Amino acid sequence: MVVVKDNFQKLTPEEYFAWEEQQLERHEYMDGEVYAMSGGTINHGDIAGNFLSLLKSHMRGRGCKTLNSDCRVSIVGSTKYVYPDISVTCDDRDKTTTQYVAYPCLIIEVLSPSTEAYDRGNKFKMYRRNPSLQEYVLVSVDVMEVELFRRGDGDNWQIINYQVGDPIELKSINLSIPIEQIYEDITFE
Repeated sequence: MVVVKDNFQKLTPEEYFAWEEQQLERHEYMDGEVYAMSGGTINHGDIAGNFLSLLKSHMRGRGCKTLNSDCRVSIVGSTKYVYPDISVTCDDRDKTTTQYVAYPCLIIEVLSPSTEAYDRGNKFKMYRRNPSLQEYVLVSVDVMEVELFRRGDGDNWQIINYQVGDPIELKSINLSIPIEQIYEDITFE
């Protein structure tokens, strides 16, 4: 993430929403500061698309929203809005919002070299503030590997690693999928 301009005036959330509608690229919002989002690779887009397609098919008719990287997630208890690659919400409070969702049960980030540290660190720290979040998934673009963080008792998170041949178990939405389906048609360098 890169701050838009050092001398850029701080925005209220409402000003940010209106401003961003006029922009060509997406920006995350952190307490008045606006940060440009970097683009991804073809593999990044294909992996996110594969995963999203599998989730949308599974969630059809369940009253939940399965959202792509164009949908913001509000960080509960703050004035921060971020863009995960994929989010799923089944919370009725998110059914009437148009600018963002606030109560996802599942968030997925496809890792990029430029954002991996942020996705693993500060972004996950922000996401964990949300009591509705049950699972956070990090998907590698370099090799067939997926890390799943599942909320346990209290604020304890269990880490589960998946690789070639493993079915990925997403308890938050009652889905088991072979890892190979997420990486369908992906060529690693």
